[in-house]
Formats: sequence, C-alpha cells, structure tokens
Amino acid sequence: MEEMNPLRNARLAFIGCGVMAEAIIAGLLRKKLVGPDQVGGSHPRQARREELHVKYGIEMFEQNREAALDAAPAEANGGSLVVLAVKPQRLHRVLEELKGALVKEQLVVSVVAGAKIEMIAEELLHQSIVRTMPNTPAQIGEGVTAWTASSEVTEQQQRQVCAMLDALGKAVHVENEHQIDMATALSATGPTYVFLMMEALVDAGVHMGFSRHVAEELVHQMMLGSVLFAKESHKHPAELRNMVTSPGGTSAEAIYQMEKGSLRTVLSKAVWAAYQKAQALGSKR
Repeated sequence: MEEMNPLRNARLAFIGCGVMAEAIIAGLLRKKLVGPDQVGGSHPRQARREELHVKYGIEMFEQNREAALDAAPAEANGGSLVVLAVKPQRLHRVLEELKGALVKEQLVVSVVAGAKIEMIAEELLHQSIVRTMPNTPAQIGEGVTAWTASSEVTEQQQRQVCAMLDALGKAVHVENEHQIDMATALSATGPTYVFLMMEALVDAGVHMGFSRHVAEELVHQMMLGSVLFAKESHKHPAELRNMVTSPGGTSAEAIYQMEKGSLRTVLSKAVWAAYQKAQALGSKR
C-alpha cells in the first residue's frame, strides 16, 4: 500500500498559501493521498488562515517557522515535505526565517519561479531540495510540472514529490535546472500562447458574424478536442494536419496564410524570448 501511495505517512508544510499552494492541497486531499491532519500551512493574514482551515480542515500558522517545525517527520518511514510557495520577492526573508528549523530528513520543494537550488540550499543551510515549475492548469488538476532534484534527495523522496505533483496533473522529471528554465518557457508560459491564440480565433469568429458566446464555445471545444485527438492518435502533428488538408480546400488556404505570416517563426521566437527571460530572472537571485 505504501508503494502505491508514498505520501501515506508523510507530513507536509506549505510555506505561503496562495493559489498554487491551495491547488496542491486541494489535489492531494481530493485524491486522498493525505488527510487534513497531515497538512499544515502558513500565511500572514488571519482571514486567509481561517479560510483554508475551514475549507480543508488543515492546521494553519502565522509563523513560517512554526509550520515547518510542525511538519517534522512523525515516523522514520513517513517523511516530511516543506513546500516553498511564496512570491519570489519574499523568498529571501522567508528562507532567513526558516534557517536552522529543518531537520536533515525533511525535503524542501520549491515552486518559486527563478529560485535556484544552490541559493535555497545556502540560505537554508539544507541540502535536500527539489525545484519545480508548474503551470496554471494545475489549479484544475490538468497541469504539467517539470521538476529536478539535488543529489541529496533520496529515491523515496522523489516518489513522494512525483505523487504530490501528479495531483496537479502530470509530473515530468528533467535532468537539471537548465531544463527547468526551458520548461518555464515552454510549458509554464505555454498557456499564455494558447490563450492568445484562443482570443484571436474567437475574435475572428465574431468578425465573421458569430456572437461572442457561440464563437467561444466553438473555439474552446475545437482546441480541447484537437489536443485530446493528437494525444490519443500518437501521430506527428504534421501527419494530423495533412489528414484534414484537402487539395484546394479551406485548410490549405488557411495554412498558406499562416505560413505567409510566419506563425511558426513567431511562436519559436516567443518561446526563445521567454527562455532567455527565465534565465535572466534566475541569475538575479
């Protein structure tokens, strides 16, 4: 049973309980990977602490250090995860508060954008760290999260991280932090590209004469269905595109205009620019 659920006896502390932390807590409880008594969190505002306590039955603390201490491993095989989910600009102060509070067996999991493992380790005086990069669909359990671990993270701890991140959708292990920056540009920033394309298609529908409501319904289901079809078919996107492109037809005409407008190049440049920005943000910390 424990192999099936590595978090069965674990304790978790969420340092900073904003949108992403709440998404993880809700996912873990929804999938019954942990019970409310295994989870604690910290937040400076009393109203937010009360809200999360009432909503999920978890214990909430005003002080970050108290939450981390409360999550100390209760038993040898249980494990303890301390999830850093604060805003990037608050991270240094939070790490200062937590310095010396963690025991060796505790695992630190960061969802803070741009925060490097080495920096967290130095400021916390703690070596077992996992860095993650989730995306916004994680809030409804349909996200994808890239993650990488320091060499001190054990196999059991890696299984626990996978179980926690799978509650958000899908967890993808990458080899190093360089690839975390790449994932930031591709999958974490990715919903922005999709939303912009959705907006453009809906506007095109309205321009033709659809009501905005009907255009949105058509576009949303079209995009969802296309992604699910591509995923299930296991075919190359070019092959799928060719399947729906008849000689002299509407798809051929539309593709001609998109290629003429350099859509591929624009998307490639957008991803590359986001990648460079991710690297620059990380180097400032």
